[in-house]
Order: sequence, then C-alpha cells, then structure tokens
Amino acid sequence: MVKKLVILKGITKTYYTGRIAYQVLRGIDLEVEEGEFLAIMGVSGSGKSTLLNIIGLLDKPDYGTYILDGQEVSKLSKKELAYIRNRKIGFVFQAFHLVPWATALENVLMPLLYRGNLKKEDEERALQFLTRLGLEKRINAKPSELSGGEQQRVAIARALITKPKLLLADEPTGNLDSKSSQEVMKIFKELNKNGLTIIMVTHDPEIAKFAQRIKIIKDGIFVEE
Repeated sequence: MVKKLVILKGITKTYYTGRIAYQVLRGIDLEVEEGEFLAIMGVSGSGKSTLLNIIGLLDKPDYGTYILDGQEVSKLSKKELAYIRNRKIGFVFQAFHLVPWATALENVLMPLLYRGNLKKEDEERALQFLTRLGLEKRINAKPSELSGGEQQRVAIARALITKPKLLLADEPTGNLDSKSSQEVMKIFKELNKNGLTIIMVTHDPEIAKFAQRIKIIKDGIFVEE
C-alpha cells in the first residue's frame, strides 16, 4: 500500500491589509503519495505559493488539518516546525537564495550548519551531489561566478543534502533560459524516478508536463483540470 506523505484537509489562509481581509486559500484538500511528482499550476495571485509555503511549514493555515509523514503539523510551534522542516523538506526557489559570499560547496552545506556538528562525510556527500549535477569544477565558485542554471543546480544540491522526504520547488525555472530549464527539469525527473516526492509550483504548462499529475488552483481552491 502506497503511503500518503502529504494530507491537507480544509486548509484556509487569510491575510489582512489594515481592515481589509484577503482570503488566499478557501478550503484546500490535497493528498500526495510517497514517490509522486505533482505540479500545481495557477496564475499570479491564485494562492499556489501560499499553499506551497504551508506545505513547506514556512507558514501556518488559519484552519484545517495538515498531516506530514503521518504527523499532524498544523498546530505545532515555530521551533517544532523548524526542526521538522530542516529534516524532512528540501526547497528550491525561483530566485536561488544562495549566500553570495559562500562558495558552491559552502552553500550546499548550509542547511547542515544549522544543525551543528558538521562531519567530514557531510562534505564528501556535498561533493558527490555537486559532481552528480555536473559542478565538480565549480565547487569553489561564488554565486556571482555561476550561470543561472549552475546556481539552480547548487540550490538543488543544497535541498538534497539533508536527505529530505519531500522536495518543494517554487517556479524553479522562472529565472532560467529554455536550455537550463530543460536541464533542471530532467534532474527533477531523475530524482523522482529514484523515489523522491516532489511538489512543484509553476505557471508554465510545458514545465508542468514533467510531473506525473497536475492540479490547477484558482482563487484559492482547486478546480477541474
């Protein structure tokens, strides 16, 4: 029996600007199985990034239930959420979010530094990831010395270094040219083929086609594809 890694039930989220309330999510139900590759599509303002932030434990829903890897997480404290996030979830963002003064290798190791007690085998594993992603000659390069595609591959290696159960990607090809976009998506496909669960947000239908399943979000709810 395939395990449900992500279960969302009745998730709502409202933001306030002064006295004006803007309901971004209006009752989201979603189940994602282990080993699945899901793409969530929607126009700007549809709620897809807010949903991804909640799945990634970067934000909390106002109402609803969120079960991650068998654990109800929607009511946990910030400290508890940070602990789970650092051990179970990897992130790849549109803007890369690399530390500008750090080398490619140091950027990959950054999530482990937050845990403390960095081990020699951690650095060896980071080097293996960079080599696997074709960056073995760029390990000492700073982000400003890397192309957009190379920076995103460093970000992918950084997301994988903690051995996450779930990889979240928010518009991962948004800042890349078409060739680099295809290369990054082929990496995602390979990772998913090897068993990694991936949830990706995108507005690009061609990028969404790399996923096994596509969900469309509109005005804070899922609609029929």
